[in-house]
Amino acid sequence: MSILWLFISFIYLFYLHGACVIFILSIASLNFLLVKSFARRNCFPFLLWIFNIFFLIFNRVYEGYSFSIFGQHWAYLDNFRGTFRWHICFNFVILRMISFGYDYHWAQQGSHFDHEKHVQRCHVCKSGKLCYQIQQERNISENYTFAMYLCYLVYAPLYISGPIISFNAFASQLEVPQNNYLRRDVLWYGLRWIFSLLLMELMTHIFYYNAFAISGMWKLLSPLDVFIVGYGVLNFMWLKFFLIWRYFRLWSLICGIEAPENMPRCVNNCHNLETFWKNWHASFNKWLVRYMYIPLGGSQKKLYNIWAIFTFVAVWHDLEWKLLSWAWLTCLFFIPEMVVKSAADSFQAESAFGGFLVRELRAFAGSITITCLMIANLVGYVIGPSGVNWLMSQFLTREGTLICFIF
Repeated sequence: MSILWLFISFIYLFYLHGACVIFILSIASLNFLLVKSFARRNCFPFLLWIFNIFFLIFNRVYEGYSFSIFGQHWAYLDNFRGTFRWHICFNFVILRMISFGYDYHWAQQGSHFDHEKHVQRCHVCKSGKLCYQIQQERNISENYTFAMYLCYLVYAPLYISGPIISFNAFASQLEVPQNNYLRRDVLWYGLRWIFSLLLMELMTHIFYYNAFAISGMWKLLSPLDVFIVGYGVLNFMWLKFFLIWRYFRLWSLICGIEAPENMPRCVNNCHNLETFWKNWHASFNKWLVRYMYIPLGGSQKKLYNIWAIFTFVAVWHDLEWKLLSWAWLTCLFFIPEMVVKSAADSFQAESAFGGFLVRELRAFAGSITITCLMIANLVGYVIGPSGVNWLMSQFLTREGTLICFIF
């Protein structure tokens, strides 16, 4: 099956990237050699990260490279670069290369996963289905081959934008297709996607949040209007990515591979930053938890981990200062939330009034969370770092102070 999908995926890849497939295969092959050569050594995680971050940055700096840098007799290949910039899609390939490296590295060390204990706690496994955690921890030692590795990197349904799936979870389903979704479930999933597409069409014809954001007209708006634009852009972005990711996940489900759902919860139903990031690009969140958060120390070093993780997320998206500003602002907003949640967990309401007070405080904290998300996204995707001074000056006006109080 891996050979069949390799054939299909490479046809797709040559259509997208043309001769630039050479760059993809070259970097992927070097990564495979690195993994196979150093996976049993303690320094392997460091080498894996250095290698992949190097290419993540240099691919963007050199805009996917030019064949002419290898000599003028190769320059003619620049005329056959395909229909889509390869170094943009390669960001997802970077995540898959790291996933393969870590999964192979851990396979050499032996699994410490308690299968029976997990099944007792997992409601998905209790229902007779296989959850994503079980798929990630399966023993697939015979599948760490170059053919399976390449098939995983360029698997057509998930190649362009995911959802992101770990190597173990992918390889365990390639030979034995998923059975969590029946045919009628997949059909209903497709119909829901069509309904969501119609909603997007309706929104783009009625609401003009993006027009204000892109044109720069937000500078002429009042603080209240800027907040409304920020909130609208946040909802538009959620629905846009919802449609993109569910389309490719539907394609993958039809082909027998179940990838994690990227938008399992509506953005307006996330009342704190932690819940928001668990449900926005959720497959990326699972990837970050497995390959960054836990190796960096997990919850014991959470306050420090978030800075490294969100900085990587910003660089992974693009090399722009406004994205780094967005990442660091998000980290700053995370700190008071972690302190408040820690204090709230130690408080037990013993009366009806106490319960009422806790609910109201949670609602108030939820409104602050939405405000913080709007500010971070305004800086990251609308006004940029240069607009922070303007935003702060607007907050210091009488109307701006009133809006801050309302939100």
